[in-house]
Amino acid sequence: MKTADSRWAIFIANKSWRIWLPVAFAVFVISLSPTFAQTQNQVGDEEFDPTVAIEAAEDDLRSEQEKAREVDIARELNLRRQAIDQMQGNQGIYAPQLQEAYGDLAALYVEIEDFDSAITVYTDALQISRINTGLYSDQQLPIISSLIESNSALRNWQETDDLHELRYHISSRLYELGDRAYLEEAENYGAWKLRLLRQNLLDLSYRAYSSNAEDLSRFYERLLENLELQTGTRQEDLIGVLSGKSETDLVLARAIASTPYTAFEGTVSRYINQQRCRNVRNSSGQIVRECVNVQVENPRYRQSQVEAKRFAMNRRTRAVQESIDRLKQIYQHSSDLGRVERADLEAQIAELETANSQLLMQSRSRRLF
Repeated sequence: MKTADSRWAIFIANKSWRIWLPVAFAVFVISLSPTFAQTQNQVGDEEFDPTVAIEAAEDDLRSEQEKAREVDIARELNLRRQAIDQMQGNQGIYAPQLQEAYGDLAALYVEIEDFDSAITVYTDALQISRINTGLYSDQQLPIISSLIESNSALRNWQETDDLHELRYHISSRLYELGDRAYLEEAENYGAWKLRLLRQNLLDLSYRAYSSNAEDLSRFYERLLENLELQTGTRQEDLIGVLSGKSETDLVLARAIASTPYTAFEGTVSRYINQQRCRNVRNSSGQIVRECVNVQVENPRYRQSQVEAKRFAMNRRTRAVQESIDRLKQIYQHSSDLGRVERADLEAQIAELETANSQLLMQSRSRRLF
């Protein structure tokens, strides 16, 4: 019986200790905080609110932690700069080891969200890599990826686009068409270009927008043709490319649908010559008929613009349907797709079919024109 009582007493003591320990710590933090004394002086004889004091103490603690972190970061930045200066003095300004040192310094700038400084340092690292490994080396790819991320954070979309072009160009020189590394890079390149179009990040006019979309669609067409010529290409490897092409064609079809037909080039001459005559008196006072040729707008030109828009819409929806049909063939005949991959592909096909059906209905509507 005594043993049971003792255990019960110990349990109560332990439970009480767990309850009061956080409270005691909070009181201790408050008592050490300068804000606590200020709060006491402000309230005077008024009722003291411990919640306000705790929040003030927590704010002070966070402030001190931030100051300490800023000091640590400043110290670390200084150390990394000194290491670079020392390395340049000992080994030269183009030493290969500088690439890693620049990368470490730039990574710290990214950590503190100083992306402008990070871009400057990553650019130096890229220059070092080019000097030591040549214009086309895989060592440049991670640096370019870091530059893309930093420029994206600053919404420098033109610079980001240029860097995507550079990364794809280097990859196309490094890898064979059948390599998985090349296929991944091509899909990443296409995905970026598709995002550029969907969000119109470069604020392009319709003509420039449609031209870029056409270029991307042709890029996917060439990629498909080249991959099919490779002996080791599996049908499953084409899913990402077909998906990218169909999405690009959908984007272009939507842009066509939302553009007035007057923006399209007609299929007939815009102007025609007409002869116009009138009766006038000549120098002898006699009435004669005088005719002149004038240029007027072709009455068929407006209708030809409507037909040009409809043709462009039909061309894009057909292209989307061709990609959908190829995706269906892969879905039906592939034995290498896993259960999850098959489910994803099925959902993707259904989504593309819905979007294309809507565009086909629009293309037949007079309201579109």
